[in-house]
Amino acid sequence: RVCHSPTGYGLKQTLGESAGTQTFDSVMKSDVIMVIGANPVAAHPVFASQMKRRLRQGAKLIVIDPRTTEMVKSPHVQADYHLKLRPGTNVALITALAHVILSEGLQKEDFVAERCDQQSYADWKEFVLRPENSPEMMADVIGVPADQLRGAARLFATAGNGAIYYGLGVTEHAQGSTMVIGIANLAMATGNVGREGVGVNPLRGQNNVQGSCDMGSFPHELPGYRHVSDSTVRGEFEQAWGVTLSPEPGLRIPNMFDAAMDGSFMGLYCEGEDIVQSDPNTQHVTAALAAMECIVVQDLFLNETAKYAHVFLPGSSFLEKDGTFTNAERRISRVRKVMPAKGGKSDWEVTVALSAALGYPMDYQHPSQIMDEIAALTPTFRGVSYAKLEQAGSLQWPCNDAAPEGTPIMHINEFVRGKGKFINTQYFATDEKVTPKFPLILTTGRILSQYNVGAQTRRTENVEWHSEDRLEIHPHDAEDRGIKEDDWVGIESRAGQTVLRATVTERVQPGVVYTTFHFPESGANVITTDNSDWATNCPEYKVTAVQVMPVSQPSEWQKQFSRFTEQQLKLLQGQAGHEAEAAVTK
Repeated sequence: RVCHSPTGYGLKQTLGESAGTQTFDSVMKSDVIMVIGANPVAAHPVFASQMKRRLRQGAKLIVIDPRTTEMVKSPHVQADYHLKLRPGTNVALITALAHVILSEGLQKEDFVAERCDQQSYADWKEFVLRPENSPEMMADVIGVPADQLRGAARLFATAGNGAIYYGLGVTEHAQGSTMVIGIANLAMATGNVGREGVGVNPLRGQNNVQGSCDMGSFPHELPGYRHVSDSTVRGEFEQAWGVTLSPEPGLRIPNMFDAAMDGSFMGLYCEGEDIVQSDPNTQHVTAALAAMECIVVQDLFLNETAKYAHVFLPGSSFLEKDGTFTNAERRISRVRKVMPAKGGKSDWEVTVALSAALGYPMDYQHPSQIMDEIAALTPTFRGVSYAKLEQAGSLQWPCNDAAPEGTPIMHINEFVRGKGKFINTQYFATDEKVTPKFPLILTTGRILSQYNVGAQTRRTENVEWHSEDRLEIHPHDAEDRGIKEDDWVGIESRAGQTVLRATVTERVQPGVVYTTFHFPESGANVITTDNSDWATNCPEYKVTAVQVMPVSQPSEWQKQFSRFTEQQLKLLQGQAGHEAEAAVTK
């Protein structure tokens, strides 16, 4: 919900299914690759190796990113275009690219006529061709010269098979859903859907984000992306589960915190997620947790959220459980337990036991039975079973009577929704604006050696490569503020303040600073705000107005964090001591 919910929304609206269109191997047939808001080298290194292999064979590359990432220039890889846009202007850029393609007649009219809704195309075409959407009119907003925008658009439209790959730099914006729609519009207009080497390809934030979304993690959907308001769909699940389901959507995560603060949301069960470290506006999150009456955390580690838990349940790693993961190419793969769960139970067994204690027994003896239920209730999974997965190795959904062996490439003859739908993508500037008090834009991301909030990788020797989160700042901005390499700097936003060491680098552009979020003591999300995507409430991690100045001590939040962490450790040590004494007494 805090990474790719705009993907689910945007692709559902335009193409009819909340998932990417291709296999990863498809990139080897691409003639031009557009990478938007993603750094596969750092976040998806295995796929990045495959992409770079294709680039070395001669495919062209367009990188759209406010930073100079390894995809822009590294050994054997050189982007043909790097559109170094201003953070928050994605939608303006994608519309300007479409303007070039339509105004110069580079669109694939035959594809559009056969495969797409004509009224929506006509409306979109009229909108895109308005003079205000031209590169010349948008250049100052985007921060990219018009000739660069035109060159990139022409290359993508004319080079042959064009594939778009995008990451959280697309979705984690106030217009994240709009940008996903814009990407789908561009793919349809250029005929780059429905065969190898093309497509709309979201690079998911974790290995099973797709699988989690498939199973109904959005508060308005049941498994298979079917809306809870649909009485027919709801009836199928009610009959199978023997309960009555509400037709009203549940709360999104930011709404949960707001409701907790006003006293109407009292409990939270947090499994495999560290919301205190990963969600924006940390101080608002912790205040909401403190206001709740019951917080249950189930995890491998006593993470930051566990400090607020009333009950802690043991989680299990991928080595300790049977099940499946579904990755960004919709590939369902078996996960096989190789050791007993150190906590005593696998995750699914904890859920079954908890459900029974709450008065709703679940009669599952093995995860294969859960998959059988998924197949029975989810049309796109109808043909999936453990037996079939064992035989095939893996399957890509949709896998059903229409596609018994799975679906490597989607939308081949027609879109899931029938005709592809174009939707206008009007650019609106984010509410998070720079001011004299907050003149810089902060954007956040990941690094290769640490994984997301670092709960796992911080406990390994990877800290030798990356032992702290640092703030990247352009030499011009550093000089203006008297900041030198390795200086401690305070970063202040409308939400809060933290302190990091500075890295002075031209990887970022003037006016933009960047940090990672792998270490809890860094407080990267203390300074991110509550701004979010208009359609899904996905947080706007990528645009935060800040000021940066030299400092000589930690922020007040960091001092409080240290005191709280020390208190928690003493409590744990005391509990361990009591347990040891009790064991001796026995």
